[in-house]
Amino acid sequence: MVIENDFLWGGAMAANQCEGAYLEDGKGMSPMDILPCVQCGRKEAMYHPGIAMEKDYEYYPSHEGIDFYHRYQEDIALLAEMGIKAFRTSISWARIFPNGDEVLPNELGLQFYDNLFDECLKYKIEPIVTICHFDTPLSLTMKYGGWADRRVIEFYLAYCEVLFKRYEKKVKYWMTFNEINMITHIPFFGGGVMIREDEKANQITYQAAHHQLVASALATKLARTINEKMQVGCMLAAGSFYPYSCNPQDVWQAIEKNQDTYLFIDVQVRGKYPSYAQRIWNEKNVTLNMQKGDKEILQANTVDFIAFSYYSSRLTSVDLEFSNNIVDGNAIQTLRNPYLDITQWGRQIDPLGLRITMNELYDRYQKPLFVVENGLGAVDKVEADGSIQDDYRIDYTKKHIEEVKAAMNDGVECLGYLTWGCIDLVSAGTGEMEKRYGFIYVDRDNKGNGTLERKKKKSFVWYKKVIESNGKLL
Repeated sequence: MVIENDFLWGGAMAANQCEGAYLEDGKGMSPMDILPCVQCGRKEAMYHPGIAMEKDYEYYPSHEGIDFYHRYQEDIALLAEMGIKAFRTSISWARIFPNGDEVLPNELGLQFYDNLFDECLKYKIEPIVTICHFDTPLSLTMKYGGWADRRVIEFYLAYCEVLFKRYEKKVKYWMTFNEINMITHIPFFGGGVMIREDEKANQITYQAAHHQLVASALATKLARTINEKMQVGCMLAAGSFYPYSCNPQDVWQAIEKNQDTYLFIDVQVRGKYPSYAQRIWNEKNVTLNMQKGDKEILQANTVDFIAFSYYSSRLTSVDLEFSNNIVDGNAIQTLRNPYLDITQWGRQIDPLGLRITMNELYDRYQKPLFVVENGLGAVDKVEADGSIQDDYRIDYTKKHIEEVKAAMNDGVECLGYLTWGCIDLVSAGTGEMEKRYGFIYVDRDNKGNGTLERKKKKSFVWYKKVIESNGKLL
């Protein structure tokens, strides 16, 4: 398979995991800002945000992140040295509209992203921008209940209009929401939604998701009105579910779980809810409130491409014998697959699963794909000579790139491949720094100690050669 020269090799980060400067230059609070470190009860706070709001924890890693807000010039220069062609980042909504519902944007926030995008373009690096990456302003949660309230659509569109007009000549590729299907799994992160124990979680999260889908369609329409050359995509937390056995019930359960995954992408790509949506709503006691005109909005404003994250495949079974053998599937539960290796943090490693997922997505939608997150979280050791010999990361990335190439050889159209956390950053799930993904090491530990100095890992040199050879030298 010969990869075209315009293939976008690169890396990805998120504002709320790297920028820091959490209240600087007029920025408001975001969900990540109230989530503590792993030792302080991260999971408790993520899944019970009411506790996080009431409790004062000892340490919040995101408050300083890796100080990308002040070090972006150094970091972009390092990425340019590695040769990347595309850099995915997100814009912090609360940096532009601190409370989410102001009439006028924060100019200092806008200027930061002007400077960041200019720095990328100086090195001929294509900015790939996520508009809302688990980053709904905290004030919108407190005032409206986050995306559970339809009024948030209006605030989001005002935010989008500012971004599209300000950066139309600097940013070509946009994604409306990060991992939109995650709102049903981690509603506070996915949509600023807090659910009390006496409330119907499914009703609230699917309604909030509908509001995001309408907002995404209207944002896509807005972008095309402002500049028809801008490309707008959706973004999915992907990874196909396998049946544990050839028991037809296992096969059917895998189909159902994959339908759950694809439900919202069906809407964004095909312009309507799929036929199986009503069954899902019936099973989960959901009565969707769809206003007049919503169907037409969704139908008329489908996306240009499908971006997705891939860390692992998933596994399911109806057999209760296996039901307790659960591991992490990127916030989605999966059974332990006995044929796969597993990371320290419970992520199963399945490179072939990436090819399978890409084929399934492309066969289903016939839209260009974009791998915008893929990577290995691991503990990296700085050797006595200062080097970081992360051969395990090279091996992981090499095998996944091989499967991307194989999928393209299958006929799958793919815009590019972006590794997650190309520079070490704060883990969204655990709040750790020592769960590292990057080709560039950041001197910071889980307790906030360290100089924040950047160091090139062995994988930095390797990835540079991959890009220089356009994927030929792995």
